Amino acid sequence: MSFPAVREIVSEHGRLSVDVTTLSDDDSLYEAGMTSHASVNVMLALEDAYDVEFPDEMLKRSVFESVGSISSALSQLDVQVA
Repeated sequence: MSFPAVREIVSEHGRLSVDVTTLSDDDSLYEAGMTSHASVNVMLALEDAYDVEFPDEMLKRSVFESVGSISSALSQLDVQVA
């Protein structure tokens, strides 16, 4: 499932060194410049946007590694695309 707002949120909060629109769903956001601090900001923005809370077992680097992995995590949390 694709979550269009994920790219917008990553763009606003991920502090990437490249434009997120140039990345594929599987490209590493960390290699694109996202820091661990910025990933926390992305997580908080996602929680606000989708009214969800990431459980402790999802609070790991691999979940926020790419647009695709974030979308997969949101699917696991039963988030519906608006």
